[in-house]
Amino acid sequence: MSAFDDNGMTRREFMRRTMMLSGAAMMGSAGLGVSSGAWAAGSDAPEKKEIRVGFIPLTDCSSVVMAAVQKFDEKYGIKIIPTKEASWASVRDKLVSGELDAAHVLYGLVYGVHLGIGGPKKDMAVLMNLNHNGQAITLANKLKDQGVTDGAGLKKLITAKPGEYTFAQTFPTGTHAMWLYYWLAANDINPLKDVKVITVPPPQMVANMRVGNMDGFCVGEPWNNRAIMDKIGFTAVTTQDIWTDHPEKVLGTTADWVAKNPNSARALTAAILDAGRWIDASLVNRRTTAETVAQKSYVNTDMDVILERMLGRYSNGLGKSWDDPNYMKFYNDGAVNFPYLSDGMWFLTQHRRWGLLDKDVDYLAVAKQINRIDIYKQAAAAAKVSLPKSDMRSHKLIDGVVWDGKDPAKYAGSFKVKA
Repeated sequence: MSAFDDNGMTRREFMRRTMMLSGAAMMGSAGLGVSSGAWAAGSDAPEKKEIRVGFIPLTDCSSVVMAAVQKFDEKYGIKIIPTKEASWASVRDKLVSGELDAAHVLYGLVYGVHLGIGGPKKDMAVLMNLNHNGQAITLANKLKDQGVTDGAGLKKLITAKPGEYTFAQTFPTGTHAMWLYYWLAANDINPLKDVKVITVPPPQMVANMRVGNMDGFCVGEPWNNRAIMDKIGFTAVTTQDIWTDHPEKVLGTTADWVAKNPNSARALTAAILDAGRWIDASLVNRRTTAETVAQKSYVNTDMDVILERMLGRYSNGLGKSWDDPNYMKFYNDGAVNFPYLSDGMWFLTQHRRWGLLDKDVDYLAVAKQINRIDIYKQAAAAAKVSLPKSDMRSHKLIDGVVWDGKDPAKYAGSFKVKA
């Protein structure tokens, strides 16, 4: 059964409940194209109409790009200006400085900045989740030549030569670091003690592996598939195998920006919800998206490298091919986009596990500060997107451990392999 409520609640009742959350009086709005509320200063007009949204060249920037290209932004009275960035550190710095209004960004980066780890401290906001799934861990072909095809084989190799192998992630507090660490630890490899770990921007992963700078990396698509097509690496595990339907990139901004531009925040979120829904609506739309984001101004790679895994057609570089039902999704009937508190809390538990946090924090309170469920609900009402029954969710990860958000401090301290 779906976690989403399609039990026939009238749209009027749905909107009324959303208005109660925002404390707004009902009034008509030509700008949204739907009956809406007096959101800020007596008007629901976007405070800022041109919104600069940073992105990194990755397949999962697609809903941000397509919101602009397909003009979903116009419906909500804004213009999204996608801004290509070179690294996650650049995205972080430009969000903090205000050079970017918002960004396609790593979940854990937003949380790290909010708590002052991984860079300057600044109150941050997550407006929505942009995608589920679609990342992977790639190992160099030279490891295959040494008999390694999976985590168990890697464990044997590293046990024989501890400290001699190097792995790359994309940002110290980010999702890829956490997926890499979690997978290594699930195979009894301590990422902080048994191997070396370096930080490399996503578009530079393949080139760095080609010249031997690392033995493995975790990154988003299309760079894992690019490594296979270039015959320099193979997929050891997909991140959806580590955690099916895991949270990945988010639409992030600063708390200050939301406070100054609540209507723009709502409009931006609604436009990207529309874009994600459009991408997931058909294979034709996914192909159009792949053709668009492959262009030089976005990801800058061959369209086929993006399209295969975007359609769920996987090959691992070891002779295995399969159709993966848990490929990258941008909407999935709205299940992708809700900013679950438990998702944000999970990244905090892993920051604690690996010593990025030196003590437990109030996990739930931090998640409530950052994840702007109030803005998301307003945007969902405008875009006619269903809401989940709860702001928490439960999953079993690759090591068999269940995460449900109920006792995050206990969970964070329960792992055998940790800092």
